[in-house]
Amino acid sequence: MAVTARKRILGWYFFDWASQPYATLLMTFVFAPYVQEILGDGSLAQAVWGYGIGAAGVVIALLAPLLGAMADRSGGRMGFVGLFSVLYALGAWGLWVARPDDPNLLFVMLCFGLGLAAMEFATIFTNALLPGLGSRAELGRISGSGWAFGYLGGLISLILMLCFLAENAATGRTLFGLPPLFGLDPALREGTRAVGPLTAIWYLVFMVPFFLWVRDPGVIAPVPIAQAAREALPRLKTTLRTLPARRSLSAYLASSMLYRDALNGMYTFGGIYAAGVLGWSVTDVGKFGLLAVLTGAVFAWIGGKADDRFGPKPVIALNVVILALVAFAITQVSRSSVFGTVVAADSWLPDAAFYILGALIGAAGGALQAASRTMLVRQSDPAHLTEAFGLYALAGKATAFLAPITIGITTQLSGSQQAGIVPLIVLFLLGLGLLLWVKPEGESPA
Repeated sequence: MAVTARKRILGWYFFDWASQPYATLLMTFVFAPYVQEILGDGSLAQAVWGYGIGAAGVVIALLAPLLGAMADRSGGRMGFVGLFSVLYALGAWGLWVARPDDPNLLFVMLCFGLGLAAMEFATIFTNALLPGLGSRAELGRISGSGWAFGYLGGLISLILMLCFLAENAATGRTLFGLPPLFGLDPALREGTRAVGPLTAIWYLVFMVPFFLWVRDPGVIAPVPIAQAAREALPRLKTTLRTLPARRSLSAYLASSMLYRDALNGMYTFGGIYAAGVLGWSVTDVGKFGLLAVLTGAVFAWIGGKADDRFGPKPVIALNVVILALVAFAITQVSRSSVFGTVVAADSWLPDAAFYILGALIGAAGGALQAASRTMLVRQSDPAHLTEAFGLYALAGKATAFLAPITIGITTQLSGSQQAGIVPLIVLFLLGLGLLLWVKPEGESPA
């Protein structure tokens, strides 16, 4: 492989490396459990988090396919990535204001939603670059290696956060037993709140190789951006009208819509669940996250190899089954019992069980996400690939409110975080059922 081609692939990997801390540090293992700590009520925190993520998902669902349609007509994917990179950094940085005595909850959730939406929008355009990085037979390995590289970035950023910045609420010390760096005040939780600025700086620094080495192949006969914007909605309406005739693509979009929503629910609420049900601190959840991210990196790479060998469909099906079983298992773990067996209040069994389940979530989630984007490439028209990834984002977010909001409602009505996880099981099983109608290689052109 030529040096230029290797650099393009490596540069593309750096988007996953740069953006992964938003999911690892903010959505799951540091900021989410911190919100639970400062609110002091696991069920309330889970409900607030659910409503906030759900609202961001609605915005993403409405705009993603329009942006994809615009890019397919105008080109300029890199410009879109640059715009949303700025918004990503601004949203992440805004989380710094979440003081324990005055968390500014509305502003913080608005910043979180801005950064999350920007990350999702940038992902549409970076994913659309995947087919130009290698042959069809290589895409599974490239996608899986990209996810693995991203998980490693998340792992390293989490280690830095836990060892040098995030303080234990009781001791004021990090995982290494040190005070937070830079003289940050543990009493004001400045070490933990620094997760927002760290995520922003990490992204801006590590996106440099992406912009240096990745090139947009462009589109045939591009039009001005204003014209592309005017044409985006009519083009999208035409695409949506033709979807019922494209049964395999339609089934895949619907299937992925459900199982990715469930997976995102597991990521989003894993930290809050562990903090509320098992009483874990931010640093406890972080150690749990280290294991989950490590298994995610390893199995994203293994899943990419399996994707090249067997195709993405069996990889997706296997991992959806695993995740449905894990979601059920989570509801059977609490501080007082493990799979129906009563345990002592100081027992290590609930913690050990949750560590194992977290490792499985990381492993299955990494392989599932890598295979999912190569499956979309197989289902799509190459001339409209950015639009297809816009629809993929729409499919991922059209019901993105379902997991967080049903978790929020179920948790609020039942008063139980364990009962709140049940909707995820249903979503995984529905997604698995729809996968039966998906053709592994997509439909032949008419």
